Amino acid sequence: MSSVRVLVGTKKGAFILTSDGKREKWEVNGPHFGGWEIYHMKGSLVDPNRIYVSQTSGWFGQLIQRSDDGGKTFYPTGTKLEDLMGPDGMPKGTGNMFVYDTSPETGKPLTTHQFYDGTQHPWEFKRVWHLEPSLTDAETVFAGVEDAAMFKTTDGGTTWHELSGMRGHGTGPNWAPGAGGLGLHTILLDHTNHERMYVAISAAGAFRTDDGGKTWKPITKGLSSNYMPDPTAEIGHCVHRIAMHKAKPNTLYMQKHWDVLRTDDAGENWHEVSGNLPTDFGFVIDVHAHEPETIYVVPIKSDSEHYPPEGKLRVYRSKTGGNDWEPLTNGLPQSDCYVNILRDAMCVDSLDSCGVYFGTTGGQVYCSPDGGDNWKPIVRDLPAVLSVEVQTLP
Repeated sequence: MSSVRVLVGTKKGAFILTSDGKREKWEVNGPHFGGWEIYHMKGSLVDPNRIYVSQTSGWFGQLIQRSDDGGKTFYPTGTKLEDLMGPDGMPKGTGNMFVYDTSPETGKPLTTHQFYDGTQHPWEFKRVWHLEPSLTDAETVFAGVEDAAMFKTTDGGTTWHELSGMRGHGTGPNWAPGAGGLGLHTILLDHTNHERMYVAISAAGAFRTDDGGKTWKPITKGLSSNYMPDPTAEIGHCVHRIAMHKAKPNTLYMQKHWDVLRTDDAGENWHEVSGNLPTDFGFVIDVHAHEPETIYVVPIKSDSEHYPPEGKLRVYRSKTGGNDWEPLTNGLPQSDCYVNILRDAMCVDSLDSCGVYFGTTGGQVYCSPDGGDNWKPIVRDLPAVLSVEVQTLP
């Protein structure tokens, strides 16, 4: 029987939840890296036992951890463990280096971006927000980082180099951070065209490459953000998340700061599909594993009140690719619930029927084994959840 492995990153450690295909009984393993922020964990499609982890600390810096046995054990990539630890047993935080490319050879020696107050500010590496393993090679991984840039490893995380063509697109000096920072948080790989990738940046917008990351173009035509001096400018939209179904790669869905949007031409043109949602603000958006027109969002009251309207936690599902939305409530708290669901905290498995998962800042991880009709918490009282990913295992 197939099984699932749910990878949960939290403010204070990583947790691994496992169940068989029924998804009724769950085993909770963790915390791994207790006390550290785990922004993201993701397994390789090529080798499901290969799991990459972004482990961050304001004191000790950034480490990329790796497991080759399905999460039983981890080790930091790049530097030997004994060379990473100080005499007090605490990590030195120098294991995995992310160094921005400012070499003249690229022709794009970028050194500053725009700050909150409109002045220029030096690019500074802070953390890895998102890890996206290659579809064809377990040793190759893409990393989205803050300040916004994209890095790549081809040796399993030992070394990383920047795909500097994105910052070097020409608009980089005009990128400015959103409330949570200037983070590259979404990386989508096209299953039918391995040279094509999409990324999203808060608060620069969305970009596409058609040559494996050498060059990039903004894909924001149709977006409108009233808080910008020019609401339809090419750069500056606060994109929270984009999603894609692998069988329909030219169709993308976007949850923006305000608005839910859709494109059917690989990002060349977007149109709003917020329809009858109670609010079009939110962070997560995802697509059913077997139905490319079935999508999920979790509306949040506003950009200052990051909790569900009326204190009712409701996932909204559209089976028509947007505009027509139905609230899904069975098993979710419908009173006095004031949690948030962050941008990387929703995912789907590929079982039949499709399972949908999301985590909250209140420390719950919910699962629906039937495409959203019924929900239950599979674990409670974790630290605030930053990310949720699921692996469907044979």
